[in-house]
Amino acid sequence: MINYSRFSLDNGLRVLLHEDKSTPLVALNILYDVGSRDEDPGMTGLAHLFEHLMYGGSVNIPEYDMPLQMVGGENNAFTNNDITNYYLTVPLENIETGFWLESDRMLGLDFSQKNLDTQKNVVIEEFNQRYLNQPYGDAILKLRPLAYKVHPYRWPTIGMDIAHIENTDLEQVKKFFFSHYAPNNAILSITGNITYDLAFNLTRKWFGPIEKRKVQFRSLPVEPAQKEEKTLTIEKDVPSTALYKVWHTGLRNSMDFYTLDLITDLLAGGESGRLYTKLVREKKLFSEINAYITSDIDPGLIIVQGKLMKNIDIRHAEEAVNEVIKGLQNRNGIKDEMEKVKNKFESSTVFSNTSILNKAVNLSFYELLGNPDLINQEVDAYRNVTQEMVIEATMSYFVPSNCSTLYYKSTRKDK
Repeated sequence: MINYSRFSLDNGLRVLLHEDKSTPLVALNILYDVGSRDEDPGMTGLAHLFEHLMYGGSVNIPEYDMPLQMVGGENNAFTNNDITNYYLTVPLENIETGFWLESDRMLGLDFSQKNLDTQKNVVIEEFNQRYLNQPYGDAILKLRPLAYKVHPYRWPTIGMDIAHIENTDLEQVKKFFFSHYAPNNAILSITGNITYDLAFNLTRKWFGPIEKRKVQFRSLPVEPAQKEEKTLTIEKDVPSTALYKVWHTGLRNSMDFYTLDLITDLLAGGESGRLYTKLVREKKLFSEINAYITSDIDPGLIIVQGKLMKNIDIRHAEEAVNEVIKGLQNRNGIKDEMEKVKNKFESSTVFSNTSILNKAVNLSFYELLGNPDLINQEVDAYRNVTQEMVIEATMSYFVPSNCSTLYYKSTRKDK
């Protein structure tokens, strides 16, 4: 059981605290309720760009990393469709440095042309390396707009087009910052060897003076239900042909989330998963194959992707994938498999939550979802999935009309 306390500041900052005396460290996690879904379709990639800009110095501190490293701290960040998340760990005796640094960059960044140009170049290089110059790197750039037509999940976190980042100017950057990076649009979680009184006093000291901001109102278009199968074929000089299939799911808070999460574990639970066992080891149709749920706050996707063995017909491989998924509707053997993946989920979750950093990240995200006690409830929610629920979800979601498929064909000739 992970116990926690909650309080809020007058400026709207929500704070969660978990005290753990088993460590000399303290973790700070600050989640901003802004991700790529909050971007304008004509100017995507800003949320990810800000992940980089936030390390480029503030109005008071030229460099974020150096002061933290000097007191034995570490930090990192990530951005996804829904959130931007910054975290650090530092020894208790130096925890005020963490509060100082995080509050200062919330207060105001160094909005200089030099800093913007530097970070734009970093992001553009990342875009090129990961998405344009990497085999299969552009698959997600093709797959998302195939699956989504109106919702902003139709572009990846890094952006829809590299030109959007190239053309970003200082005014657009400032407007995005002051519309999203605010105490009333953030959640701070503090975990580790720190008392409630010290956490409260430091939070009030460093974050309390930051004023509320007018946060951009979120009004996202609702993705209509997909009513017919969609396909796209591309041909590239890649090592082997690949298959990508996606099915729409519900909200992160929907009743079916844990059922669908368990289904992906049944399909791709390592080398014992059904896809690997049937299609890699036994039939030798794929060299590798995986399945996962995107876990987006708004209706997301289940993704199955795999690379085919040489000379395997992609339609034949696709039919084999569909057969494995359909096999989940057969009661024979599924109960034992479900118990195995439930045990694995429980052990990995419990182990993960021994880390003060993981607890801090999870508390912030579950608070955003509306229920921080999910940190204590998720294992039970996963364990409560029944065989009937798996069969019903398989029949409801894994249907052709709900599926989008990318055939990524290799044009490479044998030498």
